[in-house]
Amino acid sequence: MALVAPQYRVRRSPAVLRVPALATVLTGAGAALVPWMLVLAKTVPQSTEVSNWATAWIGLDVMLAAGLAGTGALLRRGDPRVAPVAAATAALLAMDAWFDVTTSAGTSGQGMALLLAAAAEVPLAVACAVIAARRTS
Repeated sequence: MALVAPQYRVRRSPAVLRVPALATVLTGAGAALVPWMLVLAKTVPQSTEVSNWATAWIGLDVMLAAGLAGTGALLRRGDPRVAPVAAATAALLAMDAWFDVTTSAGTSGQGMALLLAAAAEVPLAVACAVIAARRTS
């Protein structure tokens, strides 16, 4: 049995050792959402009156504006921090398209929501996802 010289030994940092545990927690949390979705499907009302509706949508649009502007600025400078900003912005854009389309179903605004999703939100989300993927590899 050959001995490995000390300079060639693999050293593991404490953060590396915690990755499997974190992966297990995250996987478990995702799996735990499945029965919760079934509960929601049975218990959430089909319609409801919502307080602070404008605040919720304006807040999302503020985050989108910051994400899009931040992604553009970081991309222009060639800053490697563009990847996580672009990834978060892609997720926000996809979420915005989803909620715009689903909350407008059966209303006079449904056509506009579908148009904005197809012509703006989804293409921008794809562009941001591509930026994030290319900058992390």
